[in-house]
Amino acid sequence: FAAGEIYANPAITQRLLDDAHFNIEQWLADQLEAEFNKQETIAFISGDGTNKPRGLLTYVTGGASETTHPGGVLTVETAASATAVAADELVTLMYNLAAPYRQNATWLMNSVTGGEIARLKDANGAYIWRESFMVGQPPTLLGRPVEFDEAMPSSAAGLIAIAFGDFKSGYLINDRIGSRILRDPYTNKPFVQFYATKRVGGGVADPNAIRLLKMAAV
Repeated sequence: FAAGEIYANPAITQRLLDDAHFNIEQWLADQLEAEFNKQETIAFISGDGTNKPRGLLTYVTGGASETTHPGGVLTVETAASATAVAADELVTLMYNLAAPYRQNATWLMNSVTGGEIARLKDANGAYIWRESFMVGQPPTLLGRPVEFDEAMPSSAAGLIAIAFGDFKSGYLINDRIGSRILRDPYTNKPFVQFYATKRVGGGVADPNAIRLLKMAAV
């Protein structure tokens, strides 16, 4: 997958660099890295491939990446409701994924959707969501781990709110060189400019490895 480039060009006066009571250059580098990671995450979900990764949700019928994979588009199932997901629909989505992928599959959704699903119960009144009480361990849904990504849409009419699949097999991230920062104290004196760049690409590698759940249209 071709890599797109994200960049930033903040400036700080040399006086502030000299007088600050903390390492302001390191602080700036940390802020840039955090913002780059945020923008990458958005692109991995919905990027159109123009100087950015091709997002997961664009590999659907009518999406920006509909015709880019020879294996076709991702399979999208539709919920009965425009605003709520039923427990049976999650079970169906899970078992419609082929067994070789299901063994390593993970749920993907945003926190709001996760909060809604965490309240679902089975026919015996037991919650199908299991919170983890171990630091660093994700919660599970129907026995499979749940990962949160706030770039995923919420469970609103016509939106794809949940993905389930083996993302290591299904989606490839092409991180070229990490972040690089060029320090330029000459171009815009008395400011020191920090030209930061990062190149990364991404796209669906195996459309059979991931399935999506879309809310019903109004």
